[in-house]
This record gives sequence, structure tokens and C-alpha cells, in this order.
Amino acid sequence: MRTLNLLAATAFATALSVSSAFALTVGFSQIGSESGWRAAETSVTKLEAQKRGIDLKFADAQQKQENQIKAVRSFIAQGVDAILIAPVVATGWDAVLKEAKEANIPVILLDRTVDAPQDLYLTAVTSDTVFEGKVAGEWLVKEVGDKPCNIVELQGTTGSSPAINRKKGFDEAIAGKANLKIVRSQTGDFTRTKGKEVMESFIKAEGGGKNICALYAHNDDMAVGAIQAIKEAGLKPGKDILVVSIDAVPDIFQAFIAGEANATVELTPNMAGPAFDALDAYLKDKKEPAKWIQTESKLYTPADDPQKVYDEKKGLGY
Repeated sequence: MRTLNLLAATAFATALSVSSAFALTVGFSQIGSESGWRAAETSVTKLEAQKRGIDLKFADAQQKQENQIKAVRSFIAQGVDAILIAPVVATGWDAVLKEAKEANIPVILLDRTVDAPQDLYLTAVTSDTVFEGKVAGEWLVKEVGDKPCNIVELQGTTGSSPAINRKKGFDEAIAGKANLKIVRSQTGDFTRTKGKEVMESFIKAEGGGKNICALYAHNDDMAVGAIQAIKEAGLKPGKDILVVSIDAVPDIFQAFIAGEANATVELTPNMAGPAFDALDAYLKDKKEPAKWIQTESKLYTPADDPQKVYDEKKGLGY
């Protein structure tokens, strides 16, 4: 009986060992948690890893590149199967990426890219921020039709790539539409407080807001601040002034429910899903994916069951 028990235990241990051998271990160097969206990206990445049976080693860089490089070197030393990096800055990655390549550990970039030779990383999973702005602009063009529409624009942080690109895409969408005109455009620094403050100045400058047809905000946080300013001016956001923005964070869906916003374009926090899909395919057949995997920039309006979307998003760490 002892022999049978010993054999059974040995068989179980062997099976467990074989099972463990097939489980991937992936290191994830995250920028930090400087925003609600970033926190949601972290939460979703952990959920995606858990769903796929991946052992995720997480490192928070606290917005410091030196912490990221240290974490990546630690992952390499641990012999992980792959490394995800959301790079805090674009430069200074060549050396550590070469170390990962020499260790035969594929690296995937999440939501940002780096200024390094493309052969040093497997792929980059990011959104197309120009396309996001274009989707927002195309929605507004369709919504207003041939009616005259004066637009005020809340830009993101001056000089940031999302602000530059989201403006470019929107401008491209409304180009050639003589009835649509941006009459005011100013940075709101991607914050609710500044969004409200700048919107107040727009309203004062444009006949108490009566000369404004629509607001385009480079992110939902500024839009939420602007909505408050519109209400305090005695106007109805979503009706007197159309509101279109980008990110699709939970609070904008509450604004949809209240009838105070009209459209948002999602910057999905799920960069990890496409990344893990690409990694799985690469490890199976060694076929390298495209160097850029573009995530979906989905348009949401109040017709898309905002309560349901809010309920789905509110637990993601925003």
C-alpha cells in the first residue's frame, strides 16, 4: 500500500511539474499609476494574465525609467518567458533591450513606443491617437449635418503626443466642412479642474455660451469639468452644447445617462489582450507579428447602453 501511495504521489508530482512547465511567466514593467487610465491598464493586464493562466511578475516604476530598467534586468535574471514594458520615456532603452534579446526573451511594448531598433522588441501594442481624433470629428460631422456649428476645443497637455495627434485627427475629419469651425482652442492639461476653468472662459467669450454649438475635449476628464461649467452657466450640456471627447472612462458614461454628453472614443486599457495573443502565436510557431498592433478606437454614444458599460468599467481601477 505504501508503494502504491508513493507511486501515486510521484505521478501527481510529475503531472504537476509538467502542468507548471506549460504555464508562462511574464514580467510587466509599468510606468506607475499617475492616472485613472493607467491604473485601469494595470488592472486589466493582471486580469488578462489570470484568465490565461500566466504568472505575471509586476513592477511599478513610479514614473522613473531607472526603476523600469532595473525591473527588466531582474526579469531577465529570473528567466521569464516574456517581458511587457509600458515605457515611461522613449529613449535610453537600447542596452537593456539588447540584454533581453541575448537572453532570448521577447519584449512587447504597451501603449507607448521607444526610439530603438525594431529588432530589439517583438511588437508594440498601442492606439492610434490621430485616428481617435478623426473618429470624434467624423461623429460630429455626421451629427450636425449641414447646420452651422461653432466648436470650442479643450486640448490636452501642450506638446504631448496625444494632444498633438488628437487635434490633428479631428482637424482632418472636419476639413472641407465650411459649416464647422473651431472658434476657441486652449489647453486644459487633461484635467477636470482646468477643463472647467477653460470652458468657463470659452462661455464668457462666446455670448454666454449661446454661440457654441459643440465642445471637443481631448479627454473625458476635461469634458466632465466642462460639463459642470456649462451647467453653471445655465445651459444644458449634451443639448445646448454637444459634448464629444476621448478615453471612455466610467464617468463619461454617467454623463451619458444624465443626458449631458453625446459621444466618446475609447482608449482601451486592454493592451495586454492583443499582446498576449501575439506572444502566444509567436511562441507556438516563431512567426513574428507586425511591429505595430493597433488597438480598437471604439465610438460610444448614449445608444450603447451606458449603464451596462459603466457597470463593466467601474471595477477596472479607473
